[in-house]
Amino acid sequence: MIRRILVLAWLACCSALAASGDEQLERRVAAVSSELRCLVCQNQTIADSQAGLAVDLRQQVREKLAQGMSEREVIEHVVARYGDFVLYRPPVKRSTWLLWFGPFVLLAAGLYAFRVRLARRAEPAELPAEQRERAARLLDQGRET
Repeated sequence: MIRRILVLAWLACCSALAASGDEQLERRVAAVSSELRCLVCQNQTIADSQAGLAVDLRQQVREKLAQGMSEREVIEHVVARYGDFVLYRPPVKRSTWLLWFGPFVLLAAGLYAFRVRLARRAEPAELPAEQRERAARLLDQGRET
């Protein structure tokens, strides 16, 4: 009887440890998945996407983490396979300068073009004296009628 109780207690402890290990693995999978871009959707992480490729990538991440790879190693493995584009936040380096700084360059160019356009707007030219007199006469004639 005591033997059965001890065996049941041991099994309960083992299952509790396995469950906590699974929870920890799933947290690590979620952390890595939130760093990787879905190659199909491109505006979602693989954690958020339900595309087939994203599901496959999550499974690969899970397998690599279960094999003992660190989160950084798994991310490096996926980047080596798919390139920097798979990172949801790609690093700032020479090949990604346009991605990081392109919007600011376009904004600066647009503001410069807007300023040039405003500067080119000519103020209304001053009318010569004879044209001002003629316009005044025409206005006066219009008031008299």
